Amino acid sequence: MRFRNPTRVAAFLTTGMLVMVACAIGAQQLQRGPGSKSGQVARTVAAMVGRHHIARPPINDAVSERLFERYLKALDPQKLYLTKNDVTKLSGQSKDLDDQIKAGDVEFAFEAFGIYKKRMSERMSYIGKLIDADHDFTKDEEMLIDADDRDWADGPTEIADRWRKRIKYELLSRKLDDTEMPEARKRLHKRYSTLKKLMDQTEENEILEIYLSSLTHTLDPHSSYMSPDTVKDFNIAMELKLQGIGASLRSEDGYTIVADVVKGGAADKDGRLKVNDKIIGVDERANGDMQTIIDMKLKHVVRRIRGDKGTRVRLQVKTETGEVNVYELTRQEIKLDESEVKGEIIDIGERIEGRTGRIGVINIPSFYRDFRGAQMGLPNFKSTRRDVEKVLNDFEKAGGVDAVVVDLRYNGGGALSEAVEVSGLFVSKGPIVQVRERDGSVTLHPDTDPEMQCREPLIVLCNRLSASASEIFAGAVQDYGRGIIVGDSTTHGKGTVQNVMPVRPGLAGFGTPRGAIKLTINKFYRVNGDSTQKRGVVSDIVLPSFLEHREIGEATLDNALAFDHIRAASRANTKGYVNTQMLSVLKKKSAERIGKSDDFDELDEEIAKFKKRRDRKTISLNEATLAAEIAEAKKEAEDAKKEAEQQAGVAKSDEIFRKHFYNDEVLNIAVDYVELWKRQQTASR
Repeated sequence: MRFRNPTRVAAFLTTGMLVMVACAIGAQQLQRGPGSKSGQVARTVAAMVGRHHIARPPINDAVSERLFERYLKALDPQKLYLTKNDVTKLSGQSKDLDDQIKAGDVEFAFEAFGIYKKRMSERMSYIGKLIDADHDFTKDEEMLIDADDRDWADGPTEIADRWRKRIKYELLSRKLDDTEMPEARKRLHKRYSTLKKLMDQTEENEILEIYLSSLTHTLDPHSSYMSPDTVKDFNIAMELKLQGIGASLRSEDGYTIVADVVKGGAADKDGRLKVNDKIIGVDERANGDMQTIIDMKLKHVVRRIRGDKGTRVRLQVKTETGEVNVYELTRQEIKLDESEVKGEIIDIGERIEGRTGRIGVINIPSFYRDFRGAQMGLPNFKSTRRDVEKVLNDFEKAGGVDAVVVDLRYNGGGALSEAVEVSGLFVSKGPIVQVRERDGSVTLHPDTDPEMQCREPLIVLCNRLSASASEIFAGAVQDYGRGIIVGDSTTHGKGTVQNVMPVRPGLAGFGTPRGAIKLTINKFYRVNGDSTQKRGVVSDIVLPSFLEHREIGEATLDNALAFDHIRAASRANTKGYVNTQMLSVLKKKSAERIGKSDDFDELDEEIAKFKKRRDRKTISLNEATLAAEIAEAKKEAEDAKKEAEQQAGVAKSDEIFRKHFYNDEVLNIAVDYVELWKRQQTASR
């Protein structure tokens, strides 16, 4: 249902969130003992956790038992393969995993996977029969939605019934989606056949990544081990550039399908590769050795297509019309412009009847930074701060604006240094954030530039997915009284700092890197001394939204670190930008508009329906009942998607802050704010 190069530098500070997707897995039989490569990585990771994690955690029996539970859940999250008997047999080692990892022994990870893989093969033997069986769709029965609400199955009979309900649900869902039953059965057969093939392709590094990340997740939600391939993806996300053909790919029923063609990339310039084309073969060196990639795991396909700038690759492509062609492309460096800062000036008179003004909107999708470029001294390395400053300069060149809206919705964070530097564009010289070290000492990260690049009233727009670096920026704006925070009741609540370090097994840590570890090594605190951990930054003006009612936020995550408070840092208030009386007036005006808005009334009704569905524990397997539930769920999903897209705009759209009743209310608040601010400026003269 979301960033650095550890081979070149020792460590990088990041406050961003990293989403790691772990698939069902398989691996060849290799040694996993203390002398193995995987064992060396595990031993090194355990030592690094003990030395660097902010909690100074002892890797002990308690951690071992939590690791046991998390790893099995990672393998079988829906409890459809392993039985209670399997778990009981494995549990004999549940208190030994800490000692094993510290000794470099990761045999348990592969032993548990071996059982999981065996059980998957056993389930496949009757999943096919269930797909072809006749099911009574008029019978009133239900299926549990959340696997956390049930225990591991007692045995084969209970497992079989879980699968019967699951397959029945999948067939019924396709039937209600107007798919003929023969076609629905064909697709399900293909799906589960592909799942088994993909599992068999998984490499040892992937299993190790899940196992060691299960270990770090027992300490906090954001620490993880990254395999070498994951490190590459991490660097791409932070640097906003990659080397390849410039196409986004997705996997469906064993096929690799073109999801998007990146503007300006090799594929876009060539013009032949189209969205929805199927890539069925890759000759990664363009030397005539075409390899079939049907049923190949997507990450393995990507690995073959990516390559150094200037090298060539040949793709065997099946078009939507059924033609099979071979395209030879030259790889190039691609800048991921869709993820960079964008800005626009909105003429309020053209947008909202009866109101005037010019509002500048700056959308910051993440706080990115090209650390390698910065370390190498490249003059134009990619930086959020530079891009925001450029947008502000563009506003001035275009005649200026009355206020600025900084849109941080869905911004999951990024580089701590960028959050500090971007904050410095809007506030005077002084501390931006405080960082507490493992030893309890506190380091101030200040804005050293006494000049403000922007002096207009500032609105920071956030939601429950604004995290980390976003919260540093929003918190600094609020603590300095520099502007107002608008959006969901609070931000995500991630108040921790991660350090990404290469994992170098070997003497004195000088071995070849085998991935990296992202560890929580610090907690950050606002200038006022509050942590944002779990609580986030509370909005000055709250607007209704779907996200408020979803289980989103640091407080909902397992093993999240606690909120706490340290001494406030000395800083000067930015006088004249906001005060209690001003906020009271702005809240009142906004509430009055929302109360009269048919659009917000409709949103409230949809939210009420969503909350009712959210609290359900089961889903019906009766055709008539499920049809009504699916119709409701589809409408909810469409409404939520439409709301998000129209609020934030879509990445490819030139319209950064598109017309939508939510966005228009933000603009109304901005105009109100400008009017109050100007009156105050006049009165103070």
